[in-house]
Amino acid sequence: MPEPLITARDLTRYFQVGGEPLCALGGVSLDVTAGEYVSFVGPSGSGKSTLLQVLGCLDTPSSGSYRLAGEEVAGLGDDRLALVRNCKIGFVFQAFHLLPRTSVLDNVLLPFSYRPGKARDHEALALEALELTRMAHRSGHWPNQLSGGERQRVAIARAIVTRPPLLLCDEPTGNLDRRTSWEIIEVFEDLCQRLGITLVMVTHDADVARRAQRLIRMVDGSVVYDGDPGGSDV
Repeated sequence: MPEPLITARDLTRYFQVGGEPLCALGGVSLDVTAGEYVSFVGPSGSGKSTLLQVLGCLDTPSSGSYRLAGEEVAGLGDDRLALVRNCKIGFVFQAFHLLPRTSVLDNVLLPFSYRPGKARDHEALALEALELTRMAHRSGHWPNQLSGGERQRVAIARAIVTRPPLLLCDEPTGNLDRRTSWEIIEVFEDLCQRLGITLVMVTHDADVARRAQRLIRMVDGSVVYDGDPGGSDV
């Protein structure tokens, strides 16, 4: 049986607040298989965003083990973590984080800034990513010429342009209206089916959370539910 894409065991994360340790993660263990679509929910301060930061190698745990695609990454140095992020993980955030004075196409090409290769090949991959998110017709536009939903589609294209096995999303519909939110969720679901990408999403939207294959609820830094989205109040 193949190893899960994500294997986390007893992950903790403590922060110093006023000289006292604050527990943000209290021994989280979970597995996520390749191609799975998982949503994380919980009240503010429950630890879900901290866990997403650890899973995205943007932060390191205070203790515990985290294996990503078979590699132990919990104790890696900054240079190796940067390489893991660039090769294995795509990120989508609530605020889009597009460069305002850069075209749509050049925004999507940004992950290739840290990789060798021919510009022509990279551009072809960027256009393909924009096609997958239904934004190829806007490749020459600027971010300020796009709606919020279109900006998020561009951000998704940038996140998948290098074909990472893992896509991490932090409140990706938080700045969008209801109709646009559903359109973005449909893009995510289509990418999971077409590319086999593993999708892990933090959301406060109960309806969005229920669209996932699996729901994980966190409270006070711990997992209190892990199962069918229909089996727990969100």
